[in-house]
Amino acid sequence: MKVKPITQHEQVDPGLPGTSGVKMRMLIGPQDGARIFHMRQFEVAAGGHTPHHQHDYEHEVLILSGRGALRADDGDKPLKAGDVVWIEPNARHQFLNTGTDPLEFICLIPAPQNCAL
Repeated sequence: MKVKPITQHEQVDPGLPGTSGVKMRMLIGPQDGARIFHMRQFEVAAGGHTPHHQHDYEHEVLILSGRGALRADDGDKPLKAGDVVWIEPNARHQFLNTGTDPLEFICLIPAPQNCAL
């Protein structure tokens, strides 16, 4: 079992091509022995974005704060605090910060997967 404030997890630059203004915290992952899910927290600066990408697993997202858009093949969908997002496997997607404050969200992925994005 683990209880630890988000702010006590190291915030890192994922260092992936196609990102701008993105920081990530691994909240629960391999370092904790998590075998089924990994939980990450992302912060996207104003004007920033994740890469436009896809992968072979689904993931779930909870928007914590800020405003943004989810770019998908069928268009952009607005995002705000309290929104939940499900992204199916192999769906191309990108998170964009369209506001003036950081866009923060929690992202769950199945383990083990590449935890960078």
